[in-house]
Amino acid sequence: MRLNLKTIDHFVLTVVSIKTTCDFYSKALGMKVFFSRDGRVSLHFGSQKINLYEKNSEITLKAHSPLPGSGHFCLIVTNPIEQVVKYFQSKGIEIIYGIATRTGATGTIDSVYIRDPDRNMIEISTCRD
Repeated sequence: MRLNLKTIDHFVLTVVSIKTTCDFYSKALGMKVFFSRDGRVSLHFGSQKINLYEKNSEITLKAHSPLPGSGHFCLIVTNPIEQVVKYFQSKGIEIIYGIATRTGATGTIDSVYIRDPDRNMIEISTCRD
């Protein structure tokens, strides 16, 4: 038997402040903040979500050594990359690097890189293919 992986459902970021993180992701990237009945907080966009754990929280099922700022992930947008650059400039969000051509999961992508309040690297990309 072999596993037939399909997609990513969610990933987890360890953060210093859930409130600060929610403010950034909702205002800068338009993600929706969701509060579950058990007290957990997640960010939703499309059919994906990012679960948020505050540093030193009592969550038991977590990474071995979770640290704020250790994440790096890529989000695909449908806007032209030049529009993405103008968008971040209009929001006062510093572009750390880019425009850069990279190899994504399904082909060539053009990317710009920004950081969230915990200094996680966020790659915002548009597909060429």
